[in-house]
Amino acid sequence: MITCMRTTLVIDDALLRRAKHRAAEQNLTVSEVVSQALRVALEAPTAAVSAFKMPTFGGKEAQVHHEPADFVLVVDDEQLPLGSPR
Repeated sequence: MITCMRTTLVIDDALLRRAKHRAAEQNLTVSEVVSQALRVALEAPTAAVSAFKMPTFGGKEAQVHHEPADFVLVVDDEQLPLGSPR
């Protein structure tokens, strides 16, 4: 049975320095400190995410109305250099 796996992580330099300091204080390896921290983080309860709701046609919410010409104007505006007249 495999009890551990080698992997590569990208960790912020300041965070790695703190992990090395903690490892030295507790006479642990950096891997042990990271594993402990990850265990604690994953065991913590996560906040419930509210369901995404998108307004659609036919519902009771206010309906959004767009004409194809509206989209053409937006695309044209995005392609003009900043500050140029229409």
